[in-house]
Amino acid sequence: MYKLLGGLANYLKYQDIVTDCAVFRMHNLFTTALLMACSLIITANQYVGNPIQCIVDGLPRHVVNTYCWISSTFTMPDAFKRQVGTEVAHPGLGNDFSDKDAQKFYTYYQWVCFVLFFQAIACYTPKVIWDSFENGLMRMLVMGLNVGVCSDKEKEAKKEVILDYLMSHVKRHNLYALRYWACECLCLINIIVQMWCMNKFFDGEFLSYGLRVMNYSEQAQEDRVDPMVYVFPRVTKCIFHKYGASGSIQKHDSICILPLNIVNEKTYIFIWFWFMILLTMLTVLIIYRIVIIAIPKIRPKILHAKHRSIPIETCEALCRKVDLGDWWIILMMGTNMDPLVYREIIGELAKKIETNRKNQY
Repeated sequence: MYKLLGGLANYLKYQDIVTDCAVFRMHNLFTTALLMACSLIITANQYVGNPIQCIVDGLPRHVVNTYCWISSTFTMPDAFKRQVGTEVAHPGLGNDFSDKDAQKFYTYYQWVCFVLFFQAIACYTPKVIWDSFENGLMRMLVMGLNVGVCSDKEKEAKKEVILDYLMSHVKRHNLYALRYWACECLCLINIIVQMWCMNKFFDGEFLSYGLRVMNYSEQAQEDRVDPMVYVFPRVTKCIFHKYGASGSIQKHDSICILPLNIVNEKTYIFIWFWFMILLTMLTVLIIYRIVIIAIPKIRPKILHAKHRSIPIETCEALCRKVDLGDWWIILMMGTNMDPLVYREIIGELAKKIETNRKNQY
């Protein structure tokens, strides 16, 4: 199992240069690793156990197992509310299985590992798009000053190069910032679409799945219907037809155990809670970005709050002379640079911009 999941550690490794925010990385890296891990675990039947085991008389068991797995099994939703052991044999298994309208078929379990894999790809896509847009600009600007241990001569030379770039590219970074924020919006859209697709995948049962699991323990014992067993039944029914000795069609009713659904139910309850948390964080993040764009007066306060070593007066003076994209570049540089070097660069940048403004007049 360690060898199987060890490769996912690359998604969670430390990044020496950061070009995005923590919520963005949670969506692109952690969620991708989570979904890939779930897909691998469900796929690895040798670690989990046989996906299906059916009980049937008079037929080879492996034939029935294979047939029921590749076709589908079903339960009787009305039977979930009946008393187990007296009225029904197992939750959802009634003896009126010939009622075609009352049957609920389950075909998703063959596709769970594939769906999780494609969900992981969808979560990683915004990072791929952003990396192609960013193209190493932040790493070039930092120039190794994320570690401030270097000679004074080398440090001064790098500072001069950074200042020259910032001065010559003032008001040219708006597209850089807007592309990144568009990728954050894409993350929110991706989570919403994925939750909608999972709800369709489970016949409208996913969106309320977590809430029903939380409410399950609060219900009276006689009124309880385990939502995990309802969505991911552990015991189902399967009908197998074959020709008898006289050529007549014989119907064989079998009870099938789905041990893989024990993994599925735990997997999707975790995914439900994580997606709800991620949806909330991304929604708050997008509202925060809208506020930053709409209210320029809060930008110097944000810059000062993130980098306390820079006086608020310097932040205000600098933000009055640069555009939104320049402010974002400056903010992200502070995340990656040594604090002392960053404070010196921002102080000199503010002075140079003020000098150039006076010279223009």
